[in-house]
Amino acid sequence: MTFTLDDETVAKLRQSAARLEKAQSEVVREAIAEYAERVGRLSERERQHLLGVFDRLVPAVPPRPAAEVDAELADLRAARRASGRRRR
Repeated sequence: MTFTLDDETVAKLRQSAARLEKAQSEVVREAIAEYAERVGRLSERERQHLLGVFDRLVPAVPPRPAAEVDAELADLRAARRASGRRRR
């Protein structure tokens, strides 16, 4: 495989390889492996935002007895089975 890198990136790669006493290809493999682990993870800013949203929304959820929730879910399932027509 062949890649084209800018001069600054090449200099950093060579410097890192020399400092670590590793082949440049090994440094690239390790860098890609580390980057791949981070992809998909939330940044700290994203994590804090989502936690804030959670903290605002959870208190807004009205407390209901589990039996009431189960009964509503059973009604919804029955309505779906009856082509979406609700019965009273």
